[in-house]
Amino acid sequence: HVQLVESGGGSVQAGGSLRLSCVVLGDTTCLYDIYWYRQAPGKEREIVGTVDTNGHLGYADFVKGRFTISRDTRNTAALDMKSLTPEDTAMYLCKTQYAPRPGTWDRSCLDDVADRWGRGTQVTVSS
Repeated sequence: HVQLVESGGGSVQAGGSLRLSCVVLGDTTCLYDIYWYRQAPGKEREIVGTVDTNGHLGYADFVKGRFTISRDTRNTAALDMKSLTPEDTAMYLCKTQYAPRPGTWDRSCLDDVADRWGRGTQVTVSS
């Protein structure tokens, strides 16, 4: 199955920017969407946004135009964050979700790419 590795986190001051990367490792022909999530201490994990196999994007309301997701290659995605606030402090994680085209569902892809998570990269924003 694939493995996900996030990078790019760090400590910044409020108003700053960071670019996070998610690399999907492993040889697979299965199609998958990539999701970005975050989890702050003591809070539940929440979705930040997603990019599907066709490059279509979706964002959580709290993003408010500050974050941009891109999918530069089939197995890499980025999360560009600007105008960061202390409320954005969290562990940021990416996840793959199996996304077959109609009529091409393959059970083996459930093992390969369904609900695969990285370990996350920490983002800390100070005021």
